[in-house]
Parts: sequence; C-alpha cells; structure tokens
Amino acid sequence: MATQKPLRILHCFRSPVGGIFRHVRDLVEEHSKAGHQVGILCDSSTGGDYEDSLFDDIRPYLSLGLTRVPIRRSISPSDLATMWDTYKKIKSLRPDVLHGHGAKGGVLARLAGSALRVNRYRVARLYTAHGGSLHYSRSSLSGQFVLRMERLQEYFTDALVFICEYERDTYARKVGKPRTKTRLIYNGIAERDFEPIPTRSDAVHFIYVGMLRDLKGPDLFVDAFAKTERLLGRPLSALMIGDGPDRDRYREMMVERGLGKRIGMLPAMRVHEAFSMAQNLVVPSRAEAMPYIVLEGLGAGKTIIASRVGGIPEVLGADSPALVEAGNSDDLARVMAETLSTPDWHAKTMPKPEAVKAVFSSAVMARDVLKLYHELVDPAAGRAMPAAP
Repeated sequence: MATQKPLRILHCFRSPVGGIFRHVRDLVEEHSKAGHQVGILCDSSTGGDYEDSLFDDIRPYLSLGLTRVPIRRSISPSDLATMWDTYKKIKSLRPDVLHGHGAKGGVLARLAGSALRVNRYRVARLYTAHGGSLHYSRSSLSGQFVLRMERLQEYFTDALVFICEYERDTYARKVGKPRTKTRLIYNGIAERDFEPIPTRSDAVHFIYVGMLRDLKGPDLFVDAFAKTERLLGRPLSALMIGDGPDRDRYREMMVERGLGKRIGMLPAMRVHEAFSMAQNLVVPSRAEAMPYIVLEGLGAGKTIIASRVGGIPEVLGADSPALVEAGNSDDLARVMAETLSTPDWHAKTMPKPEAVKAVFSSAVMARDVLKLYHELVDPAAGRAMPAAP
C-alpha cells in the first residue's frame, strides 16, 4: 500500500464485538503495517475473554494505544461526563484522523474533533454508520429524533463512509442526501480468510454464528430448524454460537419445542473454529448493513443461507436462491431443506471465491480508506478541509 505523510489515526466506537470490531481491527492492522500510528477508543464495559483475546491480536499494531471509557448504549446524562473525559484523552493523543464507527462512536469522534478544531487543531472527522441508527424507522418518535441527529451531525463531519450501496441508499432515504463528502468502500476480509475450512467428522447440519439478540434472528433460526426437520421428515442437528442478552430465552425456546438435544449452544469463538463445525451457515437477520459473517463464510468455502437484507444481496447476488425473505421462518426452512436435499446446491448457488476476493478484500478497503484520510488532511494536495463550524 502506497503511503504519503504518516498519519495518527484514532478509531472510536462503542462496543468491541461483532462486525464493527472486525472492521476496525482490519483497518488497524493494514494501516499500521503501512507505517501509520493507530489507536482505538471504545467502551470499557462490554466484551469478555474472547474479545480480550482479539485485542491481544492487534495490540502490537496500536502505537496510539487502547483507550477504554464507559460508553452507554442509550443516551443518558452521564454522556456529558463521558464526552469531557473522552475529549481530554483524544486531545492528548494528537490525532490527524478521528474515525467514528456506529452511532455512539460517530458522536464521540465528531464532537471531540469539532472541539479540537475550534481550538485551531486540524483533525479530519469521519463517520461510518455500520447500519446502527439507519435501522430506525422514520415513522417512530425515537427514529425521527435519531435520524434528525444524524442530519445535524453532518455539519461536524468531513466525510461519510458507506460500507455498501444499501447503507448509502438508506442514508439518503432516511436522513437525506448527504451535504458532505461521501465514499462507498466495501467491507473486506484478509487474504488469510480466503482459505477453505473443512468440516469436522462430528459436524452438524447447520450453524448460526453471531450475537444472540432478536435483530440477528436466532429465534427465526430455531423456528426454521424445526420446520426443516418436518419438511425432510428426519431429525437434524445444529449449533448456535455466540453471546448476547437473549441467550437464556433462546435456550428456553429450544427446550419447550423439544429441540434441546438437537440444537447445541456454544459461547463466542473465533470464526475459523466455528466454521469447522458445519458446512451450512445460516444468517437469519432481520436487519443488517454489510455483515462480516457472510464474507467470512464465503472465504471459508461455506454454504450461506441468508435473509435478503442490507448489503447481503450485493455479495451473494440479487437473484441468489440462497436469499430468503427477512423474518419469514417458512421461507428460511424451505431453503435450508433445499441445501440438504439438492445435489451440488453449493456449487450452483454460491459466488466464486475469486469474485468475492476481487471486491471484498481488506487490503482494498484499507487502501481506499487511507486515500480518503489523505484527501482530508493533506493541504499540499489541494484538498484542505473546510473551515471549522
């Protein structure tokens, strides 16, 4: 990756779990290897041993360190104290780039960056939604508030980065046509992630990997699993792998339906380990932006069955037979049954690995993000940032 002026880059986000955390880790590694100084600021109250191990992986690349402060999911009066504490920590790191990810990360990065600019400190302020606030409906009062806040924050934003066409189009529809610089840069996975992972001898028929919360559809997975058994007329096996606030409720759901011995539950683990446990990966989300689990599954040679939501059709293909109607367990069960009963279903439906790699590569993602950073911070290139508000 070609470099210009070495940059000091700080990524701000709330929760170090899921796709946002994966996205930031890839950018940290790629940009550090390219000679830039990179740091992370995120919540101190979420994540566990698994997430700690992921931080350990990237710690050698964090020359600006790992800063953790309490960041609540919902808006509260304590946010004012958090903002002041965050501002002081950010100021001490002297970043050239503040990149906020997700709604809370976007607020912290843009407000802290704007406060620095008022004090004549030049810093680029970027925001990537990763779905987040864009999942809200304009018809609800909470949605109107959140989306209006997104519009207001454009005045404190130097660039919006969209991770898929769906996110870009949804922003324009719900928030409005952006009044600042924008860039479409797809999520990507590393070269090492494009290696087939064989299944174990004791593999199950289906796995779900992700957060255990209704937005991601674990309840739909359980319901569709039972219906798939009825369609095929035989018992099947599955695993749900992940952590989340609704884990106990899903366990109770399985026990009540007599599925407790055929659907196992395991805590969050590295995806390469999870992928060895089944060939068929089910992504039953009710809403998404551009989920990494789909890219990771394809890179590992897995068969994907996924809801037609967010940017997933941009990966699998708009007309892919692997896509199902969001929230419809009957449609999900139909496709799950087809994957087990149709010869060569994987070869007929999954995109070729080389086609995925050409578009959804972390090296390409990091290169394009870095190019945008330089456009915003390099006055010598004639692309100086606009005056502070």
